[in-house]
Amino acid sequence: MQQYQFEKIYAQMEQEFGKIEKGTEDYHTLMIYPIESNLLKTYRKFPSSNSRRLLEAIGLVLYNIRSRYTGETYAVESFRNEDNARLEHAILMAFDPFTNEELRSLMTMDPDIDLTDKETLREIYAEPVICLLRIKESVDSWIKRMGSNGYFEFSESYMGPEISGDELVFAWTDTRDDEDV
Repeated sequence: MQQYQFEKIYAQMEQEFGKIEKGTEDYHTLMIYPIESNLLKTYRKFPSSNSRRLLEAIGLVLYNIRSRYTGETYAVESFRNEDNARLEHAILMAFDPFTNEELRSLMTMDPDIDLTDKETLREIYAEPVICLLRIKESVDSWIKRMGSNGYFEFSESYMGPEISGDELVFAWTDTRDDEDV
């Protein structure tokens, strides 16, 4: 896979799942906050996992997600390195039951969640995908404004005081309709 092919994942996932409109991010805080919190904790521990590496990590996560609900495999290993892999892991720990065992345990306790069903997986990943696409927009914007590490510089000033420790956290949003809960 070439770089231009790798970068197509953002537009493809936006076309499939949609996107969060600017100004409506508050409705997605339960997913965005754990992802951003994990990212900031990882960056603090490993400053070489910077904003530019985050863009790569988001692409890797999107390919991982697509692979889970389609069964297809993608040749993305050549894009993975130590710095973006840390961020990829931090992102996945926020919502992926195949990465986060504690989350998987909670999800499998719900008889209505079948982690072997492709459509169920697509539903589980819908919210994280649109949140990641919004985070990517933010990363792009802050890199343009502040340079190659703009996103993390902004994150540290904006939410840094609220984030402590280095344990990665997760969010679990139930994908069923409120009527089903």
